[in-house]
Amino acid sequence: MARQMSVPDPVGPVLEVRGLTIAFDTPAGRVRAVDQVDLRLDRGETLGLVGESGCGKSATALAIMGMVGPPGRVLGGSVRLRGRELLGLNERELRRARGAEISLVFQEPTSALNPVFTIGSQVAETLVVHGRSSWTSARREAVDLLAAVRLPDPQRRARDYPHQLSGGMRQRALIAMALACRPSVLIADEPTTALDVTIQSQILDLLLEMRESYGLSLLLITHDLGVVAGTADRAAVMYAGRIVESGPVARIFDQPRHPYTRGLLASIPGKAGGRRLQAIDGTVPNLAALPPGCAFAPRCPDRHDRCLSAPPPQTVPARDETLRCYLQSTLGDGPIGGQPGAGSSGAPE
Repeated sequence: MARQMSVPDPVGPVLEVRGLTIAFDTPAGRVRAVDQVDLRLDRGETLGLVGESGCGKSATALAIMGMVGPPGRVLGGSVRLRGRELLGLNERELRRARGAEISLVFQEPTSALNPVFTIGSQVAETLVVHGRSSWTSARREAVDLLAAVRLPDPQRRARDYPHQLSGGMRQRALIAMALACRPSVLIADEPTTALDVTIQSQILDLLLEMRESYGLSLLLITHDLGVVAGTADRAAVMYAGRIVESGPVARIFDQPRHPYTRGLLASIPGKAGGRRLQAIDGTVPNLAALPPGCAFAPRCPDRHDRCLSAPPPQTVPARDETLRCYLQSTLGDGPIGGQPGAGSSGAPE
């Protein structure tokens, strides 16, 4: 399915995250899994949030949904949905918003679906809980929703239990549940991880089709830059709990600014035919023992002394772009758009 680029809404973003910080209390102390994250999702847009496992992508999604539980906690920041602040809402208010205004498609459909209820009843329950339909009409609407997400023989599948469906079918059922109340924002957290390549492509095409049909804004969380290239309008690259680079997908792929982004692109299989696959040296740092400077510095081939002493601030090298890197200065002695340390939280990156 051809990707259609969105146009930023002049009224403002449908979802805006500012300074989001999430910590987890562990035996080793308090660990910041997400640190000062900023994200913007425009109406009708697809934003790809990409990074290695453990970088904080899923924790960010859970915080947006108000679903971070002990031992985790949101330390600060703002999450605004169509201008309304979500952080600080009580559980009753959050339940009203979840599913009706913003929905989450979980990474693993087997654990997300209740094994003791039929697929149709689980889709119908979303409509009933939010007061959109009676049980009688909701069951009929559930079949229509399953048909809309291209689930084969939806009337029969609505009577099936999750274990009777394949992985791809379960993922389609989850998408139907997420779309039941026509939310304005859909968050898809690694929606193709457990699926084979052919089914992955079908699910991604379906998400884009639903974006167009339902007028959705889509936050697509993935570790696969290939998925971002084929589906997203803009991308945000995450490393060790922070956004290190964000901007239009075409620019990030053509002219990546951050060394981590360049490393991810160079490690895509098949990118350079006949050449040995490149890998990023080293490993993802332990969030409980981050280095004092840039979190990527121990793995960065271009690091210098400043990178080892203090985390780089977030700068704005161009419109609709952000960057955390000391190396992108025209003179080589400071970050674009600000002085060293400007805008930094002071916490290790």
